[in-house]
Amino acid sequence: MLLQPVATVNTVEEQRARWERKRSRTAKELVETEQKYLEQLDLVTTYFVTILKAKGTLQPAVREAIFGLLESIHCTSQILLLHLERGHLGLGLEGFCQKLELYGRYAENLEQAKKTLQEQVKRNKAFCRFKKLQESRPEFLGWQLEDLLPLPLQRLHQYKHLFRDLMENTSPDSVEFQHLAKAVKSVSEVSQWVHSTVRSHENSMQLLRIQKLLKGQKTKVLTPGRWYIQEGWLMVVPTKGEEVKRKMFFLFSDILVATKPCHPLHPLNSDKFSCQAVYPLTQCTVDKVFGHTQSQGGLLSLSFSHKTLLLMSSNQEDINNWYLNLTTAIKQLKARPTLVHQKKYLTEQPVSSREAHTVQKMCQDL
Repeated sequence: MLLQPVATVNTVEEQRARWERKRSRTAKELVETEQKYLEQLDLVTTYFVTILKAKGTLQPAVREAIFGLLESIHCTSQILLLHLERGHLGLGLEGFCQKLELYGRYAENLEQAKKTLQEQVKRNKAFCRFKKLQESRPEFLGWQLEDLLPLPLQRLHQYKHLFRDLMENTSPDSVEFQHLAKAVKSVSEVSQWVHSTVRSHENSMQLLRIQKLLKGQKTKVLTPGRWYIQEGWLMVVPTKGEEVKRKMFFLFSDILVATKPCHPLHPLNSDKFSCQAVYPLTQCTVDKVFGHTQSQGGLLSLSFSHKTLLLMSSNQEDINNWYLNLTTAIKQLKARPTLVHQKKYLTEQPVSSREAHTVQKMCQDL
């Protein structure tokens, strides 16, 4: 029978002891933060949802639009905390993972919930008074309803790190390790869902902002599947002996839009831009004419089927960003036969019906 050296045994035992201490600290943090999270959710469900149901201050459809799945998420948190406090981590995580979809669906509705809440505060005097009264309660500690609605998404981010820390300090041979591994995987997947939802909304806001910046409705920026990348001033160098012209460019995942500012004395469009040209990136190749070294600025050559565009900037970092974003956008676009592309700013996923509906709604609101 072979005996392990005493030093090796002690080292292994010390490592296990360190893991156990870290695991205990993380488990304690999970319980304490879940208690705090539940207390904050209680503020919304007790002082808003339950009372509003009884009073009828908001129409059921409006109340649902603002609070949505918050009651279901609150209930899920209650059950999880009950298991955690009893030391039943595996059982708690098993049930929790089955309800994680609630967080993704909640994220999809959050921006609409904020918008509906804002509208009711402006238009519904009875609700506005009720809201201020509830928020003045000492239990709220200065919190407003607007601060509390995003809490589930913030908590989802915390779950991701807490579950991973627990898993890393749990023996792979234990049953709890399997539950934790599944929880980490599930939370990561829903976190990605939430991240994509947030990015999609932010992109839609950028498209809407630029659409409003352009004079008239001839140039349609709001298009499903289109992603905003960059904007800025560049100098257009003429191929013949004309003057260098300064123009504002907007780069998207499928097109480059060249504009010039409207006349500053125009009664309606003084703060807008007039579209000069729309260049499809599917037909574009980009070359850096100069600006490869630490020079002052640089010059890009953009070749299209019937035109070559020379763009210059005196800022080295600026021209490098344009070159990188243009080449990346073209590469991603040419890798796919359609306009459906998203990955970071061009993440490769099909356009959802929700996104298409959002864009159509924005077009109607313009």
